[in-house]
Amino acid sequence: MRLNHIALAMVLTTGATVATTANAARDTIQIAGSSTVLPYASIVAEEFGNTFPQFKAPVVGSGGTSGGLKQFCNGVGDNTIDVANASRKIKDTELAACKKAGVNQILEIKVGYDGIVFASNAKKAAFKLRPQHVFAALAAELPSKGKLVPNPYTRWNQIDPTLPNEAITLVIPASNHGTREVFQEKMVDAGCETYEAFAKLDKDAQKKACSTFRKDGRVIEIAGDYTETLARLKTSPNAVGVFGLGFYDQNRDKLRVATVNNVAPSEKTILNGSYPVSRPLFFYVKGEHLKSIKGLKEFTEFFLSKKVSGKGSKLEKAGLISMSDKERAAVLANFKAGKAVK
Repeated sequence: MRLNHIALAMVLTTGATVATTANAARDTIQIAGSSTVLPYASIVAEEFGNTFPQFKAPVVGSGGTSGGLKQFCNGVGDNTIDVANASRKIKDTELAACKKAGVNQILEIKVGYDGIVFASNAKKAAFKLRPQHVFAALAAELPSKGKLVPNPYTRWNQIDPTLPNEAITLVIPASNHGTREVFQEKMVDAGCETYEAFAKLDKDAQKKACSTFRKDGRVIEIAGDYTETLARLKTSPNAVGVFGLGFYDQNRDKLRVATVNNVAPSEKTILNGSYPVSRPLFFYVKGEHLKSIKGLKEFTEFFLSKKVSGKGSKLEKAGLISMSDKERAAVLANFKAGKAVK
């Protein structure tokens, strides 16, 4: 996808500070955060700049959901970002950090839905995965004969004979990604809970057992975006990678998607809830900046317009699963009313 008139910001890592374009009030909206939302926000930024020539096109960066929200919660003023893209809801701890730094008007904007998919090289055999398969592939230790032992599995068919006879390599998002948190909750934790030995542990011990991954090179964590995951699959042809459905849709010629619990990911299965690994997508607007940052209000309303993010829109064609007109209208009404996250 070629994006004209958009200056893509440097990838923002946790703890970095976004650069401003002026000493006085900025005339460019600064956005950072989720790599899943990044391509959608970039499309809207370009369209916004073309549609409203009186405003400059927003600067869109990545850095992951957690990294973007950390930047967002750094405070109020020209040296802080205006919008944080997120592939999950903001956490209570992040809300507390925002409020401690004086960011009190946090406006939550849902933009649509996405699914997390597992995909491998298009030339390889199809995977039919379940949460217990994924956990068994990446856990550091597994129960055996009443005790925990280092993960013995090296091939998928050792976990379940119905899986391909391929060496285990899982390419997953690093902890800065909102995708990682949904992956952990809906696949890893769900798989961990199928082991009776772990279910009997106290809460802290269970959390540790369920979130400690093997370190023998079979689990590869990617801090960048999905293009880096795809690149890793090119160098490791047997690998299975974690992607957003929208990214997979744009790369169907290169990837073969797995089913999860015998359900294939699609717009229909995500909206009806039958595909188990799905999530809403958001961005958060700093209400304190609405009057000082030119175009911030207009950009938000533009993003939520049917033409931009509804059925048949460019975002839907790019892979976003659009909200219904009714749901999108409710989100827009809450924004216009200044309804902040509590």
